[in-house]
Amino acid sequence: MTSEQHARSFGTAADAYERGRPGYPEEVAAWIVPDGARRVVDVGAGTGKFTRTLLGRAEEVVAVEPDAAMRERLTAALPDVRAFEGTGEAVPLPDASADAVTFAQAWHWVHPGRGATEAARVLRPGGVLGLVWNVRDETRPWSARLSTLLGQPESRVMDYGAPVVGAPFDDGEYEQFHWVHEQERAAFLDMVASRSYVIVRPAAERSALLDAVQRLLDDDPDTAGRAPIKVPYVTHVHRFVRP
Repeated sequence: MTSEQHARSFGTAADAYERGRPGYPEEVAAWIVPDGARRVVDVGAGTGKFTRTLLGRAEEVVAVEPDAAMRERLTAALPDVRAFEGTGEAVPLPDASADAVTFAQAWHWVHPGRGATEAARVLRPGGVLGLVWNVRDETRPWSARLSTLLGQPESRVMDYGAPVVGAPFDDGEYEQFHWVHEQERAAFLDMVASRSYVIVRPAAERSALLDAVQRLLDDDPDTAGRAPIKVPYVTHVHRFVRP
């Protein structure tokens, strides 16, 4: 299965994505968005998880998302946010019309050269390109066990500390934000089920995997009998200024 098919798989699990995926620390948006911003564009916005964090940081927050089911969920949750169909390589906004363009959990689906060119087109001079990833902290044994079950350790998907970004964004700043997301078991299972590499598996495999995750939660001393489940995250954030 191609990367594009994985990227386009999320709409089939839009409800699980909305229920299970964590939000983002407020400090992330504060670090990315420049003071006095008039418009921020959140690309690959999904159901609006990071879009919510951007609200209040600019006069207008606009969402761009290629999947219709994800856009529908976003619009239902954030009716005052304009949501457009588009991708990182084709943002349906005018030249030099934004003070920040963000990609949360989305840049790795974008061609870095074409995405950088498009972000530079949409940004005003001095505007900011922000790349954001929530990654489970796998230094916790139970979180590392979960990654082994999934067959997809989060820390090995890509180098979140050094993503490939094309010109004109040659130099950027990098920060990490450590935090803990608390969620009930059902929401945690939705988080697992909303991963692209889980969505695309045959139904029987997905069911068996979720059963194995439940057994992990029941057996590991860090999670057994705990409600809510405390999930440690590291949010990796990159900020590039358009020349």
